[in-house]
Amino acid sequence: MSVDALAVAVRQHLRPDQIITDRARLRTYECDGLAHYRVVPAIVLLPRTAEECAAVVRACVAHGVPFVARGSGTGLSGGALPHADGALIVTSQLRAIREVAPQDERAVLEPGVINLQVSKAATPHGYYYAPDPSSQQICSIGGNVAENSGGAHCLKYGFTANHVTGVQIVTPDGELVRLGGRAPDAPGYDLLGAFVGSEGTLGIATEVTVRLVRLPETVRTLLAAFTGPDAAGAATSAIIAAGVVPAAVEMMDALAIEAAEAAVHCGYPAGAGAVLIVELDGPAAEVEAQFAAVEELCRAHGAFEIRIAADDAERALFWKGRKSAFAAVGRISPDYIVQDGVIPRTALPQVLTRIGELAREHGVRVANVFHAGDGNLHPLVLFDEAVAGQAERAETVSGAILDICVEHGGSITGEHGVGVDKAKHLPRMYTEADLDTMQLLRCAFDPRGLANPGKVFPTPRLCGEVPGRRKGPNPWHDAGVEVF
Repeated sequence: MSVDALAVAVRQHLRPDQIITDRARLRTYECDGLAHYRVVPAIVLLPRTAEECAAVVRACVAHGVPFVARGSGTGLSGGALPHADGALIVTSQLRAIREVAPQDERAVLEPGVINLQVSKAATPHGYYYAPDPSSQQICSIGGNVAENSGGAHCLKYGFTANHVTGVQIVTPDGELVRLGGRAPDAPGYDLLGAFVGSEGTLGIATEVTVRLVRLPETVRTLLAAFTGPDAAGAATSAIIAAGVVPAAVEMMDALAIEAAEAAVHCGYPAGAGAVLIVELDGPAAEVEAQFAAVEELCRAHGAFEIRIAADDAERALFWKGRKSAFAAVGRISPDYIVQDGVIPRTALPQVLTRIGELAREHGVRVANVFHAGDGNLHPLVLFDEAVAGQAERAETVSGAILDICVEHGGSITGEHGVGVDKAKHLPRMYTEADLDTMQLLRCAFDPRGLANPGKVFPTPRLCGEVPGRRKGPNPWHDAGVEVF
């Protein structure tokens, strides 16, 4: 009944076409990019202004309805998975680029602006927006802020958190407030830092001020083919050890290459067990000197073929295979799990070897495609759900990969977030006391526990409860999650 009352209340603020209650239309929003988990929301609301978004949140609070924010829905951890008895607040219609200010090296954006559109708007002024997730043609800035998204060039330029200087947010009680601004750093507690990457649990961004980066004088890109990932990993470590900081160092193994060739015909070297894409940018003289060193180091570590992009078109072809890798795997496997973990770069050979052993032990295939420069792995665990037991084996391997990452001093996620998919893995990194401390921050923002409930934390507790292990029904069951 609370959702019915909410539907009546929001009609004071939204037009009929901004309110969706039809079951068939609601199913459009039942999952994000991680289709493994699906929940049909009770209602979908599409505000077009920050004020409408705030009014919608206030209505949710007044009627005790949980709410989940969603941008383009490209997330890969179930962070925007709806609540079965809650509202899904979709920000995709807040899509204005309010200002591009090259004199301040800033852009002011609404959350529905697509990542790549920012660079297109800034390029005529000699600037671009550096964070570039593989989904940058469709992912939204609001979603990037929620997940602290990275991308191929995060090795040199950092993640979303390094490029957001201010946000306007709707707090979980429906108040519009600002954190940060145009200045590089704001005094006081770093609430902006807490908000970026909080996965919608601390509020909803309605305006984002981002840092723009000047276009480099020169960009040089090479593709190096190796017999296997070990040699490619050794080359990566040698490049960084030599003092070279490329804009990007990306690796794909043979299975990932096979998928990319099937999907986009990128023409990578035949017989490659792994390829590295190395990109340098900056002042022309510096890039030329470092590029020669990179080429030499690749050859010294076993590269049997090196291609240097002659122009932007060839550079784009190199990147096309890498950027398409996740979707391309669907060409060679009916089902797959996209994983995301981080390890120290020097541990690449050992970890990749262990992943291969796990795959063989459990009878599944794993395609490896990742940001080699900073050790952010994206193993894709392939399986066929129609074959009895394969899905379970794939889940086992997927979880074991995260265990390996933590064992080597890494993390269970680098850029995809925790969401609903990895909440159960968070205790592998943090003690219960750590998690309770994090909950104190969450409760300070959201004492009612209505903002994206059931995400990030493995044992979600209502604010004010005595810390301890959760008892009673599984929280996913409470939220109506159907696990496939």
